[in-house]
Order: sequence, then C-alpha cells, then structure tokens
Amino acid sequence: MKRRIVLTGAFIGMLAIILGAFGAHLLKRYLSVDELNTFEVGVRYQMYHAFFLFFLSTRKDIAEKTLKTIYNLVVAGVLLFSGSIYLLATKSMTLFDFKIIVFATPLGGFLLIIAWAVLFFTILKRKS
Repeated sequence: MKRRIVLTGAFIGMLAIILGAFGAHLLKRYLSVDELNTFEVGVRYQMYHAFFLFFLSTRKDIAEKTLKTIYNLVVAGVLLFSGSIYLLATKSMTLFDFKIIVFATPLGGFLLIIAWAVLFFTILKRKS
C-alpha cells in the first residue's frame, strides 16, 4: 500500500507541474486572468495533496485499512476537485457546457476534508 501511495503522490505531483506549466505558458494566450487564477487553484490543491500522500506514506502507526481509506478519499477528491476546476476554468475553449459538473468541485473538496479529518482523528485517538 505504501508503494502505491508514493507512486500516486509522485504521479499527482508530476501532473500538477505539467498542468501548471501548461496553464502558465500555453493557456495564458487563451484564458482570462480570472480563468487562469481558477486553473491555478486546481494545480495548487493537487500539489498539496501529492505532498499529503508522501506524508501519509511515512506513517508507520496507521492501520492499513485506514491508509487505504485516506488514500481513496484523496485520489477521488483530487480527481473531482482539481479535475472539475480545470474543466470549468477552460470552458471558454470548448463547446461543451461544463456547468453540469459544477457539483463535482464541492464534493471533491468535501472528500479532501474528510481525508484530513480521518488522519487527524486517527492520530488523536492514539495515546502518546
């Protein structure tokens, strides 16, 4: 499980850098300042959660089942939160109306919050 967490963190981090560069260099020509700022929020939160996964992989005091739960919450949260932000920020470049996926952003954010809460309460329950 720890190997999967590290690999996923590395992939999510790498993808965040690629998307950040894509936004800064290529999308700058096509998107407004507000749209670029929105896109950057997706990149930032994706990178935060890549680091979160790296941190998670270092914990030896968390049960495998709990690691798996947090991992799944983070992966789903990043896909929904950052993914929907990328699509919504670039909607002016496509014909498809991405407003129908607007529910995905808060749901993804909620899953990320739950992942942090599971970690918090798992560590809180442990005796020093």
